[in-house]
Amino acid sequence: MKRITTTTRRAGQDGTTIESKSMWSSAVSGLISRAPGLSLAVAIAVVATMIGKVFPLIGGPVTGILLGVLIATLVKPGDRLKPGIKTSSKFLLQVSVVILGSQLSLIQVVRVGFDSLPVMVGTLAVCLVAAYFIGRWMGVIGDLRTLIGVGTGICGGSAIAAVTPVIGAAEVAVTYAISTVFLFNIAAVLAFPVIGHALGMSQHSFGLFAGTAVNDMSSVVAVSTTYGAESANYAVVVKLARTLLIIPICLGLAAIVERKTRADARRAVDGTAGASTATRVRVHRLVPWFLIGFLLAAAANSAGLIPTGAHHGLSVTSLFLITVALSAIGLSTDLPGLRRTGPRPVILGATLWVIVSLASLGLQLATGTL
Repeated sequence: MKRITTTTRRAGQDGTTIESKSMWSSAVSGLISRAPGLSLAVAIAVVATMIGKVFPLIGGPVTGILLGVLIATLVKPGDRLKPGIKTSSKFLLQVSVVILGSQLSLIQVVRVGFDSLPVMVGTLAVCLVAAYFIGRWMGVIGDLRTLIGVGTGICGGSAIAAVTPVIGAAEVAVTYAISTVFLFNIAAVLAFPVIGHALGMSQHSFGLFAGTAVNDMSSVVAVSTTYGAESANYAVVVKLARTLLIIPICLGLAAIVERKTRADARRAVDGTAGASTATRVRVHRLVPWFLIGFLLAAAANSAGLIPTGAHHGLSVTSLFLITVALSAIGLSTDLPGLRRTGPRPVILGATLWVIVSLASLGLQLATGTL
């Protein structure tokens, strides 16, 4: 019996060792596969940072995305570069947002969230109503105008990804919506700082403007960072609070889809309708991990766990990671794909972008925050 027990224990230990080696090997393999794309994004970010110091009005993040778009247009990145580019554009951006939380306190986060609520909710309501009526008037199909509406009104690709399974949108509609929204992300990065300086906006008012009128987190960070560090901190809090609005929107859309499904089911008895492809909403999956990380970093800073002397280094690190992420986003740009979407979704996206921007400025003026 002792021999059998010893053999079993050894087998278990060997199995554990083999499994550990397998996990380690998989991690190393994943890192190696991402290294080429990561290296390219970092190299572009270094150049963009140097150019941004010479032309501070443009800044490193904006320069990074422009250089990335230029390179992607001239030489489309191959499959070998795509894993690293994807990691740079998504994960590193999320890490940079968490680091930004270390510059704030929880009291600041809560105050900014409440102060921005009227403008935030107002711009979202205006955008969704405009998307429905203008999109319907233009003949843009229902799912596509819904995706463009939530993408423009809430948080770009993240909102589109969250809403897609709820309404059962087709892949082609998702592609068109993401392409359209991304086009006006780039436009916002170029235009908004100019608008802010022309209107003489303060750091806080511009942060609120960027946080409510720019749809994707990457572009919000790029636009506000170019305008100033204080603006960036304010805009990121506004944007994260705005991201949480995807939860009630998804629940509302789920209720609408459920009602439509019941009606379709009644008609299906007569063979006049098919089954819905939509899925149920899982609320816990709609809260992004980096939002939790941002709040934890702010809590750590509030508790004095982050030394004051470390703030500058963390700020510089966050800014560089933002530049790397935006360089990768530029490399991911598919301009031919944008042209293939056709004019109507793009026109709808442009119209909503202008309406949300004007609504943000108008609501700030009405509430005395401009």
